Amino acid sequence: MASLLSTQCVASVRKCGSLIHLRTAALGLDKRSYSSKNASSSEYLHQSVVPSMHYQKSLPRLPVPKLEDSIRRYLAAQRPLLDDDQFRSTEKIAQDFQSGVGKQLHEELVAQDKNNKHTSYISGPWFDMYLSARESVVLNFNPFMSFNPDPNTEYNDQLIRATNMVCSAVRFMKTLRAGLLEPEVFHLNPAKSDTDGFKKFIRWIPSSLSWYGAYMVNAYPLDMSQYFRLFNSTRIPKHGRDELFTDEKGRHLLVMSKGNMYVFDIVDRDGNLVKPAEIQSHLKYILSDSTPAPAFPLGVLTSENRDVWTGLREKLIAAGNAEHLQLVDSALFCLCLDDESMRDHIQISHNMLHGDGCNRWYDKSFSIILTKDGQAAINFEHSWGDGVAVLRFQNEIFKDTTERPLVHPGSAAANVDSASAVRRLQFNLNSELENGIKKAKVNFDAAVSKLTIDAMEFKKGGKEQLKKSKLSPDAIAQLAFQMGFLRQYGQTVATYESCSTAAFKHGRTETIRPATVHTKKCSHAFVFERGQHSVEQLRAMLNECSKYHGQLTKEAAMGQGFDRHLFALRYLANSKGQPLHSLYMDPAYAAINHNILSTSTLTSPAVSLGGFAPVVPDGFGVGYGVHDDWIGCNISSYPARNVHEFLQCIHKSLEDIFTVVEGKPLS
Repeated sequence: MASLLSTQCVASVRKCGSLIHLRTAALGLDKRSYSSKNASSSEYLHQSVVPSMHYQKSLPRLPVPKLEDSIRRYLAAQRPLLDDDQFRSTEKIAQDFQSGVGKQLHEELVAQDKNNKHTSYISGPWFDMYLSARESVVLNFNPFMSFNPDPNTEYNDQLIRATNMVCSAVRFMKTLRAGLLEPEVFHLNPAKSDTDGFKKFIRWIPSSLSWYGAYMVNAYPLDMSQYFRLFNSTRIPKHGRDELFTDEKGRHLLVMSKGNMYVFDIVDRDGNLVKPAEIQSHLKYILSDSTPAPAFPLGVLTSENRDVWTGLREKLIAAGNAEHLQLVDSALFCLCLDDESMRDHIQISHNMLHGDGCNRWYDKSFSIILTKDGQAAINFEHSWGDGVAVLRFQNEIFKDTTERPLVHPGSAAANVDSASAVRRLQFNLNSELENGIKKAKVNFDAAVSKLTIDAMEFKKGGKEQLKKSKLSPDAIAQLAFQMGFLRQYGQTVATYESCSTAAFKHGRTETIRPATVHTKKCSHAFVFERGQHSVEQLRAMLNECSKYHGQLTKEAAMGQGFDRHLFALRYLANSKGQPLHSLYMDPAYAAINHNILSTSTLTSPAVSLGGFAPVVPDGFGVGYGVHDDWIGCNISSYPARNVHEFLQCIHKSLEDIFTVVEGKPLS
């Protein structure tokens, strides 16, 4: 496995960018519906007519692309990155792979896939890739998505908002486990498919056929196999390869405050939500606890190298902390109550992406973070699942807490004995463990000190104007990144855009490769050849970029990229102990997987911004959203790159693009 997890390979796939709004939007599938009926019980978010997992059995399987298609797409993606001599060499190597070793591996992969119809060809290798990676999950894997403030401003109080979010999270969990959560579906024609009549009809279609019934009315159900890992789940460090642990019997919440760890039940013995006023009382008790911050905050260990953390966890267990760790691992989720207020969105990004390392348990499937001034976000561990499940959860929580909050400003906390109900976890530490925690904190501080985050809002146009001009909003945003990088560094470099394949059973993600011969030609025309092209010629280039990007997006969403296929073939060769073909040793293969621009888009009424760190030391982590009349970017970098200048270059590129869209010449 070691060779499989080389830096460039992991960099190509560890993409924090499953922050995605599902990229089947390219097919017009961006009309997602959530809850329909109001719940008749305060225990549930809603009660779906169609059972949550109704479509799961009949979901189509993720296709294994044809080898010749993957090689053709691979070479098309390499073309803008290589000079003529390099390209000829890479082309020869790729063709040799296609007709020889690659052909044999592909046939084996297809045969293996046919024998495993319950899953997808990428699912096993993908879990392996994540769980075998030994780097810290902080910055390398865990992304964040921050909530918009509650529109009712008085509800943005830390205690009020935390209580409501905990209650809504339990309601989500109960709705999901009862099979009452509305299935995740993209509706191309909501007037036909997102109706009570259709739902009453489809619920009687057997699960084994239900997908086809939805497809007949242009509705596309999505894979929901990851959802069970949302709750009571933790990534457990193990030597060489971590494990995912889920214990659905856990009824308690893990709360972190000032680096201290607390647990209390939020579900009673009958499986009902504990009274909101009692949850409020327990959280109030934790927030007012005068226990000082621990000198050796245990949470920082979850930011360590995975093998180092494995060794320290074993020592923690040997020191008598097994029961406490079991409580942490089986908790429904982690609630982090931070003791500071946020100055601006840059501080929010840093705090929600990494924080100070002490008030987090990064291994939990997700954590809800709430600052003193009521700013909220989700930080999630990435191996178990992608942004589709987390975004659905976040959207539902935002909707529920803003439309049906269970506690209100001025609500009195219940008069209960919180001191008995809440348990502060006190761990036995010896000098070896104390030294391990100290060292982890030093390593954590060194890593996060190198990260810079900056953001930009382009206010001169957005989705509406681009769609009127028949241009893909995503294609134009990606073109602006290409143009911005060329303006700043004079190069076209490997670029990654995340794309969900949740339209298929056990789909994960595929890569869109936005650096193309079209974006390169267009960027050069705008940046280096100003005045040499008419407005009409520039406009034609924009159209070409948009059209080709749309094609790439559609292919990726349909499981027809090349990255996952080549990754699976490489994984198969490794698992057989077979020497790797020169395709995988080619410097061009290493370069295309060294993703200097790692990008992911997200637009949702619940989310104000999302972000992640670069996947390579000389890269940018680009989170962005194209809104109706503006475009926002939240970008991170390490010292090798200047993020502030990059944002200025993107802004200038967007100005130029919109000038041409408006039919005006570039000045």
